Amino acid sequence: MSDNRKQTFTLNRLQKNLRRETGRAIADFNMIADGDLVMVCLSGGKDSYVMLDILINMQRHAPINFELVAVNLDQKQPGFPEEVLPTYLESIGVRYHILERDTYSVVMDKVEPGKSYCGLCSRLRRGNLYSFAEKIGATKIALGHHRNDIMETLFLNMFFGGKLKAMPPKLLSDDKKHIVIRPLAYCKESEIEKFAALKKYPIIPCNLCGTQENMQRQEIKKMLNEWGRLYPGRLDVLFKSITNVAPSHLADTTLYDFHSLEEKREEAREKAESASMGNMESLEVEGSNQTKCNDAATKINVVNI
Repeated sequence: MSDNRKQTFTLNRLQKNLRRETGRAIADFNMIADGDLVMVCLSGGKDSYVMLDILINMQRHAPINFELVAVNLDQKQPGFPEEVLPTYLESIGVRYHILERDTYSVVMDKVEPGKSYCGLCSRLRRGNLYSFAEKIGATKIALGHHRNDIMETLFLNMFFGGKLKAMPPKLLSDDKKHIVIRPLAYCKESEIEKFAALKKYPIIPCNLCGTQENMQRQEIKKMLNEWGRLYPGRLDVLFKSITNVAPSHLADTTLYDFHSLEEKREEAREKAESASMGNMESLEVEGSNQTKCNDAATKINVVNI
């Protein structure tokens, strides 16, 4: 097989996998409905490019009608190539908006040296995107987080926040105005990376996150990648656990009512006793009926004699 044919085969296989997993996530969480206007947040990174590509492909074949609009937030990072995204989006015929907001200066001014930029940067970015979504009437806001991002967030919150919390595939904003969806929630980062490389998207690196390689998320990413290398299948099982939660076997009293277990036990006992009494009464009735039937049969036999 020639190199070109091999690349085409690999590209088609990856697209099929990513589309299948994206479609499964959309169906499982009812992410997109008929008539939705989906605002696709495009950062210029591999994840958001792949998300937009897959959603466009699905839009062409979906049994429902929904619209897509790509939105990029230009945070005024030094050296940001402003022409890249408009050129790309125009080349594929996608409706788009570029928002210009100087959140970069705010982050650099407010965050102490050595601290992570991600928290403040994401809050500022989220606020601007929410406001614009409301302005254009978007019914869903699509973010490019994938399966690995969700698992990394789970461990970040466990190790550094004391919370058993990850990224939900679908989220209602705190003000109840916006629904955020993550269509790539079931997609593996390794497949996204390979697909993006073969598609040759014009990737724009982040000058904030990319300069903090030793931050907590990077350490968690290394840990998970090492697990995946040493123990094939472990990450699949780990992600499955996020979708299979048993609150009664954790220790959060707000999720499960541990205080009423005694009452539930008594209720169960009463039901069992009631059922037992009912069975006994039923058996007694059956026995009585059987006796009557036997007596009647005896009388018939006597008459016949």
